[in-house]
Amino acid sequence: MRHENLFTPVDLGAGLILNNRLIMAPLTRCMADENLVPTETMAAYYGRRADIGLIISEATNISPSAQGYPKSPGLYNDAQVKAWKNITQRVHQNGGKIFVQLWHTGRVSHSFFQNGEKPLAPSAIGIEGHVPRMRELEYGEPKAMTEADITQVINDFAIAAANAKKAGFDGVEIHGANGYLIDQFLHFSSNQRTDEFGGTAKNMSRLLFSVIDAVKKEIEHVGVRLSPAAYFNMEHDVRDVGVFDYVLSKLNSLELTYVHTGIFEDSHIDYLNGSVTQYIRQSYHGTVIANGGYTAKSGAQTILKGDADLIAIGRPLIANPDYVEKVKTEQVLTEYTEDMLTELI
Repeated sequence: MRHENLFTPVDLGAGLILNNRLIMAPLTRCMADENLVPTETMAAYYGRRADIGLIISEATNISPSAQGYPKSPGLYNDAQVKAWKNITQRVHQNGGKIFVQLWHTGRVSHSFFQNGEKPLAPSAIGIEGHVPRMRELEYGEPKAMTEADITQVINDFAIAAANAKKAGFDGVEIHGANGYLIDQFLHFSSNQRTDEFGGTAKNMSRLLFSVIDAVKKEIEHVGVRLSPAAYFNMEHDVRDVGVFDYVLSKLNSLELTYVHTGIFEDSHIDYLNGSVTQYIRQSYHGTVIANGGYTAKSGAQTILKGDADLIAIGRPLIANPDYVEKVKTEQVLTEYTEDMLTELI
């Protein structure tokens, strides 16, 4: 068997032991029902992938205001909790572990999802483009959040984390990456506030750390996904590196389960002096999940070099529910194609 180091157990603390170092990356599939309740089809989909070390669920709305994509599941009412419990039980019955990724899209939303109101954002700065799967909807200007809005979002993350525990998840991942709400606070191009949530690294990261604190009070295992490199619905600003230097250093004292790279292709970036994962590893001393175009071969090499502890796999797991077995037995993987997004296999 090649890539043996991918198949060693990992102890994430407090009784959470993964069978291997492969992680299912969060993959938004828009397959909940019209009420954003997970379906039986989704239970089968996740259950078939339970031999991966850890499943991180698709991004899951913490509240109605969090939604920015059609049929993206929620975790804020009883029907959603019950449906997610069916999924976690299926994964556990098949020997797996599963975290839920908690999500607020912020300005990457549309008034269509907000009862005609503007979506929330750090500042009233919009993005260009159209809503995925609803191309007739063009993004507009968001509403700059009030302090009351921010307090509500922090509370919504806490409620969703409590619901995750009720639903049987092994932990949660806070989505602080990929241009969504928390990430919007961490970048100067999207955060031009002059209050205690803007202007400095400490202020810009205040929402992230408030959410972490609130979530950790509700559930033991908490991971965070971060995008130090602006790459999706976000413009780069040279000052951003100082924000993430501060964030990663402070995360060391918070006893997180892991920090997870949020980028599509984890390659060298000049202003980070390496890949995003390598940059995270330099400052953060806990468990690191590498993500962004990895194969079993490149993942094994990344672990061997010490750049990460775990490797997230995305599209290959859509195409290959039996990814772990195929890698172990050196079988040829089915190639991912975009038409696979329309059906859960």
